[in-house]
Amino acid sequence: MRIGIYGGSFDPVHLGHLIAAESAREQASLDRVIFVPAAQSPHKTYRTPAAAADRLAMLELATSGHPAFEVSSVELERGGISYTVETLAEMRARFPDDQLVLLLGPDAVRGLATWRGPRRIAELAELVTISRSGLDDEDQLRNDATLRELLGATVLERCLDSCVRMPAVGVRATAIREAVRAGRSIRYLVPAAVATFIQQHGLYRDATADAHG
Repeated sequence: MRIGIYGGSFDPVHLGHLIAAESAREQASLDRVIFVPAAQSPHKTYRTPAAAADRLAMLELATSGHPAFEVSSVELERGGISYTVETLAEMRARFPDDQLVLLLGPDAVRGLATWRGPRRIAELAELVTISRSGLDDEDQLRNDATLRELLGATVLERCLDSCVRMPAVGVRATAIREAVRAGRSIRYLVPAAVATFIQQHGLYRDATADAHG
């Protein structure tokens, strides 16, 4: 099987995440997409506004109706800073006969030089870029000398050539948190079950929790 690995803070999960995952499932011929919420992103060292248990619960609500979507708590159980290379190594041990496919946005590809073990990441999983039509220009990455040296020209070209195209959905988790704090509607930005969960649990209402975006 081809298993997509889709990591992030998911704080909260929103329709842009789900559309990206579904676009990747179809265009990258994935049998499954596993959403992996981070315990703590190495690129976001502040404490996330929502607790790990809440982010996990929202992901499970958002993906429960899709037979090919599932959620893994591997990074939450490991705790501490969540490094993709460690997660992929665990996933490789769990799925030794399957092809792992790491789903990355263009910004994530551009920032791979700052990740732990980028070459090992490329060995553990096929890298696939997800690009929002009209908003992202992944072709700019082709001539990035640092990336070419870091990953190798073949891996970089394969990653960009297999680019998944998704609609230009400009939904951001930061904007959703700000809307909740301001008392504005988040309908049609997140699944209905997630909106209800946020309301019932009083998430994102603290003005200081979102200070870092």
